[in-house]
Amino acid sequence: MSQKPKPSHGLAACPGCAEPLDSGDRFCGACGYDLSAAPAAEAEPDRPTVAIVTPVTWPDAPPREPGSLSTMTQHPGDLPGTDSGGHDLPTMEVRTDGPVTGTPVTGSPAPGTAAPGGAPAPSGTPAPAPQPVSPSLGSPTPDGDFELAAPDPRAAVRADPAPAVAAAATPAAAPAAPAAALCVACRAGRVDTDGYCENCGHAQPRERDHMERELAGVAAVSDRGLRHHRNEDAFAVSATTLPDGSPATLAIVCDGVSSATRPDEASAAAAEAAGASLLAALPRGTHPQQAMHEAIVAAAEAVNSLAEEPGQGGSEHDPHRHRNAPACTIVGSVVAAGLLVVGWVGDSRAYWVPDDRSAPPARLTEDDSWAAQMVAAGLMSEAEAYADERAHAITGWLGADSYELDPHTAAFKPDRSGVVVVCTDGLWNYAEAAEDMARVVPADAADRPLHSAQVLVGHALDGGGHDNITVALVPFTVGPQGAGSA
Repeated sequence: MSQKPKPSHGLAACPGCAEPLDSGDRFCGACGYDLSAAPAAEAEPDRPTVAIVTPVTWPDAPPREPGSLSTMTQHPGDLPGTDSGGHDLPTMEVRTDGPVTGTPVTGSPAPGTAAPGGAPAPSGTPAPAPQPVSPSLGSPTPDGDFELAAPDPRAAVRADPAPAVAAAATPAAAPAAPAAALCVACRAGRVDTDGYCENCGHAQPRERDHMERELAGVAAVSDRGLRHHRNEDAFAVSATTLPDGSPATLAIVCDGVSSATRPDEASAAAAEAAGASLLAALPRGTHPQQAMHEAIVAAAEAVNSLAEEPGQGGSEHDPHRHRNAPACTIVGSVVAAGLLVVGWVGDSRAYWVPDDRSAPPARLTEDDSWAAQMVAAGLMSEAEAYADERAHAITGWLGADSYELDPHTAAFKPDRSGVVVVCTDGLWNYAEAAEDMARVVPADAADRPLHSAQVLVGHALDGGGHDNITVALVPFTVGPQGAGSA
């Protein structure tokens, strides 16, 4: 795996213009910023932004070979008490008790609309103007075309989920709609085998536009949102058992980098590889935190391989072959043996929301973003950094043109039951602080994870749906003797 070394000055990007830096640079090649004036960022161990509870009893990780895992289990005293930072986008009040008629068939497609994930270039702050979810029947524009409305994932038809133990939301290219299907835009023309209406010519929704999965102890929903032509997010949810027979559940969520080529393929490959790695490691008895670390490495290798496919050309003929290589972010969670483990690279996040809403929620991940880097380097205050239009530009991702891979992992042992929210920025942009996320997560999320995931996607759609929206919910249950189970 070919990767660039981290700059000796400790900065991956210029503090002045966010231009990527090379090792040994003294000045930024784009804006001339004097890098010697920037304080070097000290290497910090993996740590989430806040502790779930203080104090708690933390289990020791089993013995492992030196160097096999770069991160240790975190302890409450090690964790700084910071909030998620940034400007909270306005959120609309959401009904957490319905109206939902049930659960759709696992993996069944539904129409929708979407937005790509974070990008290495500045993305700015999404406009928070609320937009209602339109009916499925499109309305003609002045030029005679039809605009497809996004579906409301809360209005799905209930059906029993398939009894599969594992499911990954990484479908291949969606099959063409049946020739006899009725166009969802004009409701008059028939859909040809190429997936376009014979009457109005409108392309029909693809399978990946809206995806749902539900297993015992975990559920996920992904929707393309209201502003983009395809869904570049992907997820994988699975359930397995440890060697002692106890259950383990996992959720992986990936967000394709829109400024890169084939971001949808990158997120799909990463989610599938990470999920498969965890399913192979956990039943062997690998410690969940080490298994998460290895899963992120496997996901990175899967994304890197997309840039090395035949026909892409060799580096000896094209030294800039990886300049726009497929890329994505990743965040995952494993609940096993009373432990809650998270791992991430990029700006997709994991939140902890306790069942007892009088207890504080927490954000468990720290973004690899321009704003977080400026704060860590001491160049800006948190308020200044998150007010900048470059705040959400990512500084870490999976892909052949990324810097040295630096997976972040952390382990927790909560003393109470709750639910882990694993999501892309398409959701957390509408509920950024942990307290905001806790307010929109339904009170019965642990008992109805799929319904709750649908509610959260609906919340983002109601807020404007400016990006792809993907969320997975993993309940964490503390038993009578304090043993965790999924």
